[in-house]
Amino acid sequence: MNMTDNPLLVPSRLPHDVPAFDRIKTEHYEPAVQAAIAEARAAIEAIKTNPAKPDFENTIVTLETSNDRLALVTSVFYNQLSANGNDAMEALAEIIGPISANFSSDIALDPVLFARIKAVHDEKDKLQLSEEQKTLLDDSYKGFVRNGALLNAEGQTRLRAIDEKLSVLSPQFHKHLKKSTEAFELVITDKDDLEGLPASAIAVAADTAREKGKDGAWIFTLQAPSFVPFITYSPQRAYREQIWRAYNIRSWGDKFDNTETVLEIIRLKHERARLLGFHNHAAYTLAERMAGTPARVMDFIDDLIKVYFPAAKNDLEDIRKLAAADGIDDLKPWDMAYYRERLQHQRFEFNSEDLRPYFPLQKVLDGTFMHFSKLFGVTFKPNPLIPTWHPDVTAYDVVNTSDGGFVGVLYADFFPRTGKQSGAWMTTYRDQGLAFGKNERPIVAIVCNFTKPSSDHPSLLTHDEVLTLFHEMGHAMHMMLSDVTYSSLSGTNVKWDFVELPSQVQENWAYEAETLALISSHIKTGAPVPDDLIAKMQAAKNFMAGMNGLRQMAYSKLDMMWYTTPPDKITDIISFEDSVLKDISLFPRMAGPVSTSFGHIFGGGYSAGYYSYKWAEVLDADTFELFKDKGLYDAATARAYRAQVLAKGGSEDPNVLYVRFRGRPANPDALLKREGLSKR
Repeated sequence: MNMTDNPLLVPSRLPHDVPAFDRIKTEHYEPAVQAAIAEARAAIEAIKTNPAKPDFENTIVTLETSNDRLALVTSVFYNQLSANGNDAMEALAEIIGPISANFSSDIALDPVLFARIKAVHDEKDKLQLSEEQKTLLDDSYKGFVRNGALLNAEGQTRLRAIDEKLSVLSPQFHKHLKKSTEAFELVITDKDDLEGLPASAIAVAADTAREKGKDGAWIFTLQAPSFVPFITYSPQRAYREQIWRAYNIRSWGDKFDNTETVLEIIRLKHERARLLGFHNHAAYTLAERMAGTPARVMDFIDDLIKVYFPAAKNDLEDIRKLAAADGIDDLKPWDMAYYRERLQHQRFEFNSEDLRPYFPLQKVLDGTFMHFSKLFGVTFKPNPLIPTWHPDVTAYDVVNTSDGGFVGVLYADFFPRTGKQSGAWMTTYRDQGLAFGKNERPIVAIVCNFTKPSSDHPSLLTHDEVLTLFHEMGHAMHMMLSDVTYSSLSGTNVKWDFVELPSQVQENWAYEAETLALISSHIKTGAPVPDDLIAKMQAAKNFMAGMNGLRQMAYSKLDMMWYTTPPDKITDIISFEDSVLKDISLFPRMAGPVSTSFGHIFGGGYSAGYYSYKWAEVLDADTFELFKDKGLYDAATARAYRAQVLAKGGSEDPNVLYVRFRGRPANPDALLKREGLSKR
């Protein structure tokens, strides 16, 4: 292939140099990766052979920008693998992963390169560096040490082999989970069996059946927009059990079983940590987190479990009583969502579906953009000149409202499809910061799996989906509003237990009348959510807070136990999970293990880090208290938050950033106070 014909290796000549998704094909990726690695190797060689004394610019900054092309190519590949994957892409991941991992090992284990970095680091106290430059220097040095620069030759050889294998296992985990999820269909042929289901869910199920050549039937899947309304509203207990069991045995016991993948991941990560001088993978990971140590994280988890577990048992008893009144004396997990929803309606005269007609996706999106405009002074403009990877995707220019200055590109990809991973995430195709010789603005995407439009209705969101949109847009704005020099320190490139603050804090606004007026418009009347319905929703906000919190802490504890327990002590996933969760589970196990579908910790970046959602909730509750006190859209508060938190990315320690913004450390009572569970 002529490299000048490869759209991943030449300027796209598109607005803002966005990737040429209209021209990129699967066969372009591997040669582009190889060419980008060759380019990066040449840049590294130039650093090593530079006769000048190592200094911050000729070593640290040059290293920072040495792999600009490779970062671009791999970001396109892995993002497309998640959002628009197919069998060819999945096979290619097993080739590209080891190639990239071996290149990374070559750099991290290069003694000449490390010697230059160490020489600069040894002089750091004598250099006149800004705080951001100090952070980059420290991160560069620690990055090499944490990737084996101080190991002997034997240790480095083994570390390289481990990293190569791990580069394949994570995509493999996601591939299995995606295919296992897609394999299940609940086919309903009797219209009477649809009783109680929302009209939107029925319409989408009918469309799904037509797409699969089963006209006259309704097909429900394990994708959230299909699974959640079915398990929540169907009075058909046998069907609820069927779909619940299918969801809870994903990638276990079928041809997409992740059992061995999980066990191999934990073995390799443990061995890697031990090689590098850490007791286990959790210790290795947390050395670079706000929490610091596994002991501190476990104390955090256990303290919250002490609050959530008794509250969750009370929640469960309330649900049992309602189910018993309905003739169900043997409450099962597949009954929980159904009776929980009924109890909420009974207690608050509020049903989650009551809000759906007020949330057409386009109105919600327009209102969300207005919300961020009011907070941060930015405007979102659709740009039809930017190609996308699927007709469902829309690209936006984001600009400063005051002067029209370019802020970044935002892609919005909202609906489920074959080949797309489940869940929701924000990602980048280009980070803000120095690249290709200039300070680039970011290219960001939010990828979700919302309720699809049907033949009868536009896409109507649940309030939970609205919260998801605000959450992912919070991540997007963290990168969009980043204003640093070095891309490795920009936006969401922060300590992992700080990264959820800008996302989770945004969810708070979606409960406020002022914001709901921006994002809601009844599909028939055009009216915003009425005050009485807002009051009911707010009253129900902390409904089942104990059960919700316990679920998060159970996942957090399971994650920590996977990465603190010696792998040779784990021979069976089921028995291991049961031993971890036995004292905090509300039901005995009635399906497969959680772990084979726990993508966050085995296929994502949350290994020994799932606790960070709750850790950041303390920060976001404390942050929102300030906005509530000063005003939801108070200009001075929003300006300070943008300048002192969002703009700074990872250029300084997050504890320093937070105290500078808030004037004090976060109040640990803020979270439980918000949830109505505070003892004070």
